[in-house]
Amino acid sequence: MKSFEKLVLAYLKNITLHAVNMGLHFILQHLDRPGTYVRILFVDFTSAFNTIIPTLLQTKLNQLSVPSSICQWITSFLTDRQQLVRMGTLTSSSRTTNTGALQGCVLFPLLFSLYTNDCTSKDPSVKLLKFADDTTLIGLIQDGEESAYTAKSPVQEVKELAVWCRHNNLELNTLKTVEMIIDFRRNPPALPPLSITHSTVATVETFKFLGSVISQDLKWDLLKQFYSAVIEPVLCTSVTVWFGSAAKSDIRQLQRIVRTAERIIGAPLSTIQELYSSRSPKHQDNQAQEQFFSPRQFSL
Repeated sequence: MKSFEKLVLAYLKNITLHAVNMGLHFILQHLDRPGTYVRILFVDFTSAFNTIIPTLLQTKLNQLSVPSSICQWITSFLTDRQQLVRMGTLTSSSRTTNTGALQGCVLFPLLFSLYTNDCTSKDPSVKLLKFADDTTLIGLIQDGEESAYTAKSPVQEVKELAVWCRHNNLELNTLKTVEMIIDFRRNPPALPPLSITHSTVATVETFKFLGSVISQDLKWDLLKQFYSAVIEPVLCTSVTVWFGSAAKSDIRQLQRIVRTAERIIGAPLSTIQELYSSRSPKHQDNQAQEQFFSPRQFSL
């Protein structure tokens, strides 16, 4: 069945846009103008894949001109499924389910994207990015005008998103839905928190979006992470064995590599001597003793 799913997936899937690149393009392009800031809403759904209604999905696929035979097969694939629970030697009675997708279903990330295809932004200042069940609303704010994003407008996108979810059997998880504000102005005012369905949305400084950690300052530590993961382990291989007897000229050459990496990364890095000291058994024993005899261990 998974092989057949992959055939259908290949038929349906054409071009996948990288949501992270697209989102950053919108944000950085907007922030190039004076008097601007960005509000990003990272939306979380409650059991998104388990709440899809197959008949509603078929209607949406028909509207996207997917051949009727494919639509009928997908509906048949997702309906009248027998489900039971087994624990040890005990087995529950079976139940027929007609909502959601099978666990591990190959097709469903794409099917969910097609299911939410008609959830769009009506205002050009608000961008709606969707990638499987990850949905992100980006408000591009100019001169404090937030009406299209937050309130005071007939086309208020956050409210419209909540309404669309109710009509399509999706539930917003307001406890896990968070907002990030990116504002590079000199003296940005404090912004009131966003509210969805009478719940206040938490504000975060960093968020992991599709595997990439995005921070409020839009700075990246990728080069330093690359150095720590790839270059530093090579420099430190058996450093506690060879450092004590290494020639000064060899140490200087290795240190030149560290200094070159510092210039490229633009951040201070540990010297060869510091790397050796941090890995020496004496240093580790001292750390263990300090931790063991810490005053906090004996506080009342």
